[in-house]
Amino acid sequence: MAAAPVAAAELQRLHGRTMGTTWSVLVELSPTHATDVLQRGIQAELDRVDGQMSTYKPDSDLSRFNRAPAGSWQQLPPEFFTVLRHALQLAKDSDGAYDPTVGPLVNLWGFGPDQRPRHPLTAQAIAAAQARVGWWKVQIDPATRRVRQPGSVYLDLSAVAKGYGVDQVARYLQRMGVGAYLVEVGGELRAHGRKPDGSVWRVGIERPDAAAGAVVDADELIDTVALDEHAIATSGDYRHVFEDGGRYYSHHIDPRSGYPVPHEVASVSVLADECMQADPLGTTLSVMGADKGMAYARAHGLAVLMIVRKADGFVQRMSPAFAAAVRR
Repeated sequence: MAAAPVAAAELQRLHGRTMGTTWSVLVELSPTHATDVLQRGIQAELDRVDGQMSTYKPDSDLSRFNRAPAGSWQQLPPEFFTVLRHALQLAKDSDGAYDPTVGPLVNLWGFGPDQRPRHPLTAQAIAAAQARVGWWKVQIDPATRRVRQPGSVYLDLSAVAKGYGVDQVARYLQRMGVGAYLVEVGGELRAHGRKPDGSVWRVGIERPDAAAGAVVDADELIDTVALDEHAIATSGDYRHVFEDGGRYYSHHIDPRSGYPVPHEVASVSVLADECMQADPLGTTLSVMGADKGMAYARAHGLAVLMIVRKADGFVQRMSPAFAAAVRR
């Protein structure tokens, strides 16, 4: 995902690092806004999300929950609880195609913080990890923001935490009175207001075979889409994948089978009001596959663009809601 070119002289760009990736924010500053204050405030918002929901930080609230004794109730910070409740609802709605307890399988296949060697696994090892997976095992108490650790459940919110971080930055900028901004964290984006010339923010969706890098050429874009008070998230299998014996294994793990999904859906882009909504849906639809995923998108009125691999190249599939957004 790449932001469309903007006039650098009219906008201020703030940037930093978070969650193992980078963040950037384009803002139109008024004389009352101090760049250093906004920089620190944005970083603090993202650090709070990372400090609560990282699987890579042993002292994060999520890591402490994963280590908690079986049968114990753990009180979570408001942000963590909000994200987990959303993740559990999506798991229920998708019949487990998305599952925030998939962590043991992600780690087993070598895509988690354990940094295990990436290679095909035995059915026995997969079955053992899968026995620990199941979103329905997690009980929550909204009144007290408590969550029960049933034992051996390992939460992994990687597919939603970045999106929530984008939303938190957007909310911070709103509180600070910033009238126009484009927030990006690891390729997930959310926009508000208009650019200085009065036009809407437009972002480009990369081709799956585009070269990795901060600058993306126009011929490496599938399309551009207007972010008119919306967020967009793209989930692809082309950045985190390993090959063994001519077979490709994606970091998208199907919680229901325990195996990486087939190398069919190259990427899924989702438009939504909030990035927390868009971010995990990309993973969900990738796991469902091209046909079932697009059927789910249509049935739920989701704005979705899929890039599907075919023998002769990539094919685009758009839901009606996404097609309407592109025509703006």
